[in-house]
Amino acid sequence: MLYPMNMKLSGRRCVVLGGGAVAFRKVGTLRQAEARVVVIAPEVVPALAEMAERGEIEWQRASYEQGCLRGAFLVICATDDVAVNRQAAEEARLEGALVNAPAQPELSDFSVPASLRRGNLLLAVSTGDLSPAFSRVLREYLEEEFPPVFGEWLERLHVLREEAKARIGTSREREAFWRRAMDRRVLDFVRDGQLDRAEAELRYAIDGSWTES
Repeated sequence: MLYPMNMKLSGRRCVVLGGGAVAFRKVGTLRQAEARVVVIAPEVVPALAEMAERGEIEWQRASYEQGCLRGAFLVICATDDVAVNRQAAEEARLEGALVNAPAQPELSDFSVPASLRRGNLLLAVSTGDLSPAFSRVLREYLEEEFPPVFGEWLERLHVLREEAKARIGTSREREAFWRRAMDRRVLDFVRDGQLDRAEAELRYAIDGSWTES
């Protein structure tokens, strides 16, 4: 059974071995997390080469060799060579790095779930490597259910949360308030793009809770 968590990678050295389509996808998610990405491969797909030219990633034009993973916090083994991936995974662990091998889950310390980002809102789906296709289908469902406007709504919620903390006494009372106030109707307003109306509903609820207390 996997342990779910969100990890901070900002500024950390994350090495991706391989330069194909899988490596490109992994680089994309690492860059979203603001990791310091190093790609090690003799050849890469054009999109990765362009990232390197713009200075967004570091590209070392070489095949994997012992010692090239020194200082890595996380290593993605995405080469087409099973033996190379295994050797790199062993070295990475000796270096104290976390390992992910997309095509060889038995080598991996963690798996990367199918995910959807809406600003600071991150929705993730994992099937524990039992059915990646089902993960993708569920992600597509979430994409329809949670349009981009939910990212903006989260920013508004942050402001409302601070107001509620100042006006509603105890943490238990605040928890009960949010359970009552964050109902399906508010979420439907958000989904329809009616953020002002959703915010008004919550402000009215905050005012009511404050009056009751």
